[in-house]
Amino acid sequence: MPVPQLEPFVVERTRHYDESFLSTDATFVHAHITLLAPWLVAPTTADLATVEEIAARTSPFDFVLEELGAFPDGTLYLAPEPATPFALLTAALAAAFPQCPPYGGRFEPVPHVTVDHVAGGATVASTRSALATTLPARCRADRISLQRYANHGCRTLAEWELGA
Repeated sequence: MPVPQLEPFVVERTRHYDESFLSTDATFVHAHITLLAPWLVAPTTADLATVEEIAARTSPFDFVLEELGAFPDGTLYLAPEPATPFALLTAALAAAFPQCPPYGGRFEPVPHVTVDHVAGGATVASTRSALATTLPARCRADRISLQRYANHGCRTLAEWELGA
């Protein structure tokens, strides 16, 4: 789920860590809330239609990003409020594609936007300060975007409008 309000910040942090993950695709949004990953390597037309159906029966919704946290692995993130619509989309996608458990089944999915990592020298305090003029970010979830992440190959593969 793209979060364009945080795109400049996330692009800058991506550049800091690995420029090969910067996309030249104008439709690609680096700042996002993951709904289901990993997903199918080669989705069929039927798989894409299933995602389209899930998107179509989900109305667009508003959310706010303000709460900054850190996962045990050092990933710094913003949690959306409310989180429930994202959790429901993840559950619907995971039910439709049981062969693709969220995060490979390693841990329970927590809706979030990754904004930095402590390995790069960031802290919750420094990240909060860097985002001071951006937060709270008032956002609208209006589409599901299928994105490919690869060195020198990040791009949007498909998108579906919510409620369409």
